[in-house]
Amino acid sequence: MADQTPVTNDLTTLLEKIKDVRIAMLTTTDEDHSLRSRPMFTQKPDGSGALLFLTDKESAKVYEVKKDSQVNLSFANPESNVYVSVSGRANAYRDQAKINELWNESMRAWFPGGKDDPSIYILKVEIDKGEYWDTPSSVLTRAYAYVRALATGERSKADDVNEHAKVNVQ
Repeated sequence: MADQTPVTNDLTTLLEKIKDVRIAMLTTTDEDHSLRSRPMFTQKPDGSGALLFLTDKESAKVYEVKKDSQVNLSFANPESNVYVSVSGRANAYRDQAKINELWNESMRAWFPGGKDDPSIYILKVEIDKGEYWDTPSSVLTRAYAYVRALATGERSKADDVNEHAKVNVQ
C-alpha cells in the first residue's frame, strides 16, 4: 500500500504545531549504535527554524552528536492531540550571547552557576524533515467520524478529521 501522506515544504506549520510543547524527546545513537532518548526542554527556534536546547557540555548527548549528528525529536501534546516527529542534524557548541538570550531562571535547577556557568552548551538541531499528526479532540469531531462510518459502512478517512503531513525542509 502506497503512502498517501501529503508532503509539503511548510516549515512554518511544523513549528507552529510544536510551539506550545515544552518537552521534546531527543533520540541519538550511542557508542553501541543503539538508539537513546531523553527529555529536553524546548527553547524557541532560531531565525532559520533550527531548534535550540541548553545542555551540559559533559552530557552523553554532546558526545553522541559529535559521533553521529543525525537525531530525532518527538513532540507530543495529548491535551490537543498534536504529535510531531522531526529528523535533523545536531551540533553542540558554546555561544554566550545566545545562552543569555535563551536563559530563564528555571534553568538554574540544571545549571546552578546561572547563565554564566561554563558547562552550558547549546544543542542546535537543524531540521531536515518532519511529520505531524493533528487530530481534533472535540466530541463533535469524533461524533462526525462515527456517524459517517455508520452511514457509509466505511472507515472514516483520516483526512476527514485529521491533519497529517510530511514536511521536507531540504
